[in-house]
Amino acid sequence: MKWIAFIIFLSFAVPIAHAQKITLKVMQFNIWLEGSQVPNGFDAIVNEIVDKDIDIVTFSEVLNEKNVHFNDRIVKALQGKGKTYFSFYADDSGILSKYPIIRSASVYPEKADTGSIYKAIIKVGEANIAIYSSHLDYTHYACYLPRGYSGCTWKKLDKPVTNLDTILANTLSSKRLEEIKTVIADAEKEFKHGSSVIIGGDFNEPSHLDWVEATKNRYDHNGVIVPWPVSESLAKSGYMDSYRQLFPNPVTHPGFTYPADNPDADVRKLTWAPDADERERIDFIYYKLKKGVAIKNVAMVGPEGCIVRSKRDEEQSQDNFILPAGIWPSDHKAVLATFEINDGK
Repeated sequence: MKWIAFIIFLSFAVPIAHAQKITLKVMQFNIWLEGSQVPNGFDAIVNEIVDKDIDIVTFSEVLNEKNVHFNDRIVKALQGKGKTYFSFYADDSGILSKYPIIRSASVYPEKADTGSIYKAIIKVGEANIAIYSSHLDYTHYACYLPRGYSGCTWKKLDKPVTNLDTILANTLSSKRLEEIKTVIADAEKEFKHGSSVIIGGDFNEPSHLDWVEATKNRYDHNGVIVPWPVSESLAKSGYMDSYRQLFPNPVTHPGFTYPADNPDADVRKLTWAPDADERERIDFIYYKLKKGVAIKNVAMVGPEGCIVRSKRDEEQSQDNFILPAGIWPSDHKAVLATFEINDGK
């Protein structure tokens, strides 16, 4: 009887541990050559991270010019705002995290300006998260062909190219599919070892979920439906496109990330196909999650407007927008995905 009484006492005396929910905000952010193309652009990058209280950033267009390491510079600037972040040296793409980085690696080193991929493993509560930052090859930007432009020389063509085989051959001439397959192979190892995987990047290629029947006569697609290989490869490997998962309709929620109407930049610097409607969703956050980690929200961050045929155009879409805190540093809009981690203690 004494032992029974003691056990009953313990059941009341020892508090029961409850799972806590941790919010993880991840931003894909093409920073347009470290914000160097607009006045006070670097400070604007810092201010956006602070204002939106971002936990993890995957950067595109890191320069490290004149041997000034962007990772050190951004961490120091955030410290000046009273914020502690962690990073590591990377070329072209990079990763910033509020959580200490357990390990990091170059998955696809930047060579000859044809793309780069970096990885960081972090621990959020009890959850392991593998973060990949991917800035894929910008050459053979084949979505310009149906719009009447070369994606190699950026020159206007005699007429739009609408032959699907030609478009696919052109995009496959880039290194993008090779690069994303490298990510998928590496991430599969991390997933098997217990990590949720989040892939952020400027892919320089649209999604097969956007060039569909409903959009074939919009945005200068000129009747073309394209199964873009990078996004298809990710989908076939079980990765979810955060924006399309929550907003599946590409007509009501096109989610264009490029070209952003940056009011502090000359329009001529914001377009590569001046006579076309080149609006495109090329910045993404993909994920494959373990139990206890879930997507909760996703939004575009940046100016609502785009550039259409060299003119500033206000979007008429139903996209979920978060406006900049002040100066916008980029010619892209950022993507902000919010995850929730049920952390059992």
